[in-house]
Amino acid sequence: MPSLTHLEHLLSADSTILVAYSGGLDSTVLLHQLVLLREKWPQLHLRAVHIHHGLSPRADNWVEHCRHQCQTWQVPLEVIKVQVDAREGGIEASARNARYQAFRKHLHPGELLLTAQHGDDQSETFLLALKRGSGPAGLAAMPVQHQLGENRHLRPLLGLTRQQLESWAEDHQLIWIEDESNQDPRYDRNFLRLNVLPLLNTRWPHFSASVTRSAALCGEQEQLLDELLAESLAQLVATDGSLHFTPLLNMSAVRRSALLRRWIAYQHAPMPSRDALDRIWQEVVCSRADAEPCLRLGNAEVRRYREHLYWLTSAKTVRDYQITWSSPWQPVILPDQLGMVRINEQGTLLRQPRSDESVSIRFHAKGSFHIVGRAGSRPLKKLWQEAGIPPWQRERIPLLFYGEMLIAALGVFVTREGDAPDREHGWYVCWEREEKSANDLPQDFDVSG
Repeated sequence: MPSLTHLEHLLSADSTILVAYSGGLDSTVLLHQLVLLREKWPQLHLRAVHIHHGLSPRADNWVEHCRHQCQTWQVPLEVIKVQVDAREGGIEASARNARYQAFRKHLHPGELLLTAQHGDDQSETFLLALKRGSGPAGLAAMPVQHQLGENRHLRPLLGLTRQQLESWAEDHQLIWIEDESNQDPRYDRNFLRLNVLPLLNTRWPHFSASVTRSAALCGEQEQLLDELLAESLAQLVATDGSLHFTPLLNMSAVRRSALLRRWIAYQHAPMPSRDALDRIWQEVVCSRADAEPCLRLGNAEVRRYREHLYWLTSAKTVRDYQITWSSPWQPVILPDQLGMVRINEQGTLLRQPRSDESVSIRFHAKGSFHIVGRAGSRPLKKLWQEAGIPPWQRERIPLLFYGEMLIAALGVFVTREGDAPDREHGWYVCWEREEKSANDLPQDFDVSG
């Protein structure tokens, strides 16, 4: 059997694998090698996924090619169609983001994702990072393995060149498809592949190997920094993912930037440029004490509240929503993935509505209110401040109304008009939120660039 040691070093005989299969040379060789490895390790569980971007008029033909090949090799294949929006960073970046979103969604628990990037791809990625002015994290390019959410992502072909993959394919008489867009030098990666790397490899035959070594060294340095800064970062990050920035004020600019980068990586966000990091510090952290700064970076926002930085995904307003709730009090699904409101055995204890009181859920109110446990009335803004609710969260908290009377901000406070005399004469209204998001109330590293 041909040498499969590069796979055997990364995998175990009982591995469960999802391989990204485009039908091109690289992924065809990888899938073929895994099929051969399965013959050696019969307990290996292997399936493939083909991402249908819809960018080529031949895309449907590629799907049929992949289906036929997987049937021949007895590999289950799942075809996933994705939408690519070139306005989001260009076609290359948008297509990549769409692919990896699909991978995350369709990976099974414990399953390994294998993709077919090779040594020449690593050189391209390194040079693209160099073009962007990236630091060691970006120059580390693509690691052989890293975490993709709860799953591991492996690139077992990084130690091989495209020429070696072509030799394998020819020796085993493999058939693959050619994407015509790979010949278009308008794309940066293609320009490097077609025009730059051939010159470099002609002048210096070991250039790709040297790049791979440099990328690995950069990766080691970043891993070391991750380990050295992990304890400091853990002390600064709150349970809601916000960053307590006050200790950063007494740090050197270099250490501060390193911690900011790792905090942003903790948010699973694209790494901003050095200029953007400077703007976060100057325009958000160092703005005047009474300001409510907001810095937009792509589809994200960086905000400050009470000595904490928040990295937020831009969310649509739900301010004008008004949802009628009536007997038999079925669970109410809230807009914009804010979860649901329902009757439960625990939650916010309230008096039950009278028969002549309509019940509604809203996200905006005006005026001053008496709340349970406090003397006198307070403006709603003051109540939010006392509860420590950041401004951007305030109009995403469901407010329960009986008629036009505010009864409760669920999970935050109950007004005097909603107070239940005892459990026998009340009910529990529960707000069940979606999975924790930095946009929502607090509940209970791949750094690049």
